Formats: sequence, structure tokens, C-alpha cells
Amino acid sequence: MNSSPVLPRSFRLLVTGGGTGGHTYPALTAIRTLQGRLADAGSTLDVLWIGTADGLEARVAPAEGIPFRTVATGKIRRSSNPLKMLSAANVKDMARVPLGVAQARSIVSDFQPDVVLATGGFVAVPAGLAARLCRVPLVLHEQTVRLGLANRKLASSATRIAVSSESSLELLPAEVRGRAVVTGNPVRPEVLGGHADKAVEALSLYGFDRRLPTVYVTGGAQGAQQINGVVREVLPWLLTHANVVHQCGPANVDELRSAAAGLDPVLAGRYHLTGFLGPELPDVLALADVVVSRSGAGTLAELTALGKPAVFIPLATSAGNEQAHNARHLADAGAAVALLADVTGPVLQSAVGPLLTDPARRTAMAQRARTHGRPDAADRLVDVVLSAASA
Repeated sequence: MNSSPVLPRSFRLLVTGGGTGGHTYPALTAIRTLQGRLADAGSTLDVLWIGTADGLEARVAPAEGIPFRTVATGKIRRSSNPLKMLSAANVKDMARVPLGVAQARSIVSDFQPDVVLATGGFVAVPAGLAARLCRVPLVLHEQTVRLGLANRKLASSATRIAVSSESSLELLPAEVRGRAVVTGNPVRPEVLGGHADKAVEALSLYGFDRRLPTVYVTGGAQGAQQINGVVREVLPWLLTHANVVHQCGPANVDELRSAAAGLDPVLAGRYHLTGFLGPELPDVLALADVVVSRSGAGTLAELTALGKPAVFIPLATSAGNEQAHNARHLADAGAAVALLADVTGPVLQSAVGPLLTDPARRTAMAQRARTHGRPDAADRLVDVVLSAASA
């Protein structure tokens, strides 16, 4: 964005959010981007992260050299039945929230941040409320199409609400819509810099037929039994039309390797099975012509920034059914395929088949996906954070 605020000599940022990668990595990317912007201007950033002891952020923040504190928080177990929301576990956890707010208020008061940035997750609630109590500007960032539970609780306290999609604006409460700005969902810069040939070398994909499209299948870091099962069902068919990199989760490798043992050797050469992808992921994404995956907010941000045609199989148990909303949002725009009902091998085959056999269809979907991508989302979010400090 061209109208960046004038940078201060030093800036104090308190970040809160986490539990999952969807809340943690956008926060980390925003921190890195703000650090870089301030360093380029000869300024400094002091940052403190409030998270949970058992969330992903408890590993990520210290590994990045970011000071980290924890506060008491409670996970609300959702149910369509309001009476079940009053379970003993929920009541016990809700009783922890005032303690968490008191702890967070003490931390905010001591640290004296210029801005508090909250990216969602249950830990964001006490820290966000503490920001209001201490009269510190609060910026919320929402990764999904609809506001998550934590951000809904904090929306009335927010100075700015950064959302990832234009379609989110109309879903906001009318009284806070004027404080909302569309930034997109920050994508780790390394994800955008992959090279297809490096994936071939790193994973020894020398049996791949580069005249065929390549499909990247992933169920997330732990894999997904549902996705693994339907891919296994159509694997011989799939390998006659494409190369496949299948990230199946570490616990599922042996079972899938056994299932693939009877493949024709030529087809087997086009199938790379791996439990987990680390530094190779950006290169695999660069190699992929089609992606079959869950539809978490981070995945959508990466695939649209890269302009990748995708077939989404949403996680049915995601909070607030957010993955189905995410997938439907792109599918309605022709920017992806969303499999929202029972997914079987034939259903997957009918969804993926046209993308493999029709390059023009792939290209058109890639272009539409790219129109929804915001590779500059981290810079946009940093602009919002800096402007909130002087609001």
C-alpha cells in the first residue's frame, strides 16, 4: 500500500492468538513484516506474544526469539443444543476467563504496547479485553470468511478489524463495519518463492512424467483419513492422468505404501508418498498443477496467492463449519471445486478429472483463484497496525 503511516523510532507490539497454525502463522508473518519495515527505516520493534502453554504458538514464538507469556483461558465446547453449552467443562473454563483477563491486564500494563494485535483463538479474548481495559488500540485479524468466536466477542472493543475477504464485510455487525478493512490473510513469504525443479531434485521425483499435470494431495500436517481413503480408492486411475505428491501424515505412510505396492511400475514411479513436507513445501506447491486439500483459511490464502486450481474437501468438524464456508466462497466464484457432501472415490474422480484433462479449464480456474489472492496481505495488515497506533 502506498499510503503507509510515518514510522516511529520504536514500536511496541503485543500479539495474542494461536492454538492452531491458522491463528499463529498470520501473526508471525505480520511480526516479521513489521520488523522488516521498521528496520529498513532505522526503527526498532519490541514484541511480546501472549498465548497458551499447549498451543502451536508456544513453540513458534520462542523458536523465533519472540518473548512469550501465557494466561489462563478456557476452550468453549460448542453445540447446536444451547443446554449442552452449559456443560460442567464449559462452566469451569468460563470461570477461568476473569483470571485470564486479570493476568493479561497486568501484562499489558507492564509492557505498555502501542497496539495489541489479536489473530483469534481462545487466548485472544482475555488479552483483547485487557487492551480495552488499558485503553490500548486493538486490531483484530480474521482469517476466515466469517468472524470466529473470539473475534466476535472482541469486535465491539476493536479499533480496527482486518478481514481476509470482501465478502466478510457484509457479515460483520453493522455497528462495527465502519472499522473494518480488507487486508487478506498474511502468507509466509517463503511459500510464494518455490521452484518446481527444486521439488523434483529434493524429493527425487525422477519417475514423474513432466508431460502430465501434477496433483498435490494434503490433509494437513497430520494427514486426513478421509482424503487418504478416497485418493487410495482412485489411485490407479489418477496415476494414468497425473503425477501425484501425496502428503498423508506420518501415521499413515505404511498403510498407504502397502496399498500402492501392487501398482504397475510406471504408475508407481509417478506416485510420491510422504508423511510430512518441510522446507520442500514451497517447491511442491510450485510444481503442482492441481491441489486436493482441506480448506482452512491459511491453505486458501496460500493457494489463491499462488493461483492454484484446487479441489477442497472441507473438514466437517471445523469450528463454526468455517472450512465449508471458505470452500463454498471460492467455488461460487469458479476459483475452486468444493466437495461438500459425502466424498467417495467416484466423486473425487469426477471433480479432479476435468481439471487434469483440460488445460484451459485449469488455466481459467487458476486465474480466478489468483483474483482472490492477496500476496501483499502482511504489508496491508502492518499498515492497519501502524495506523491504529495513531488513531
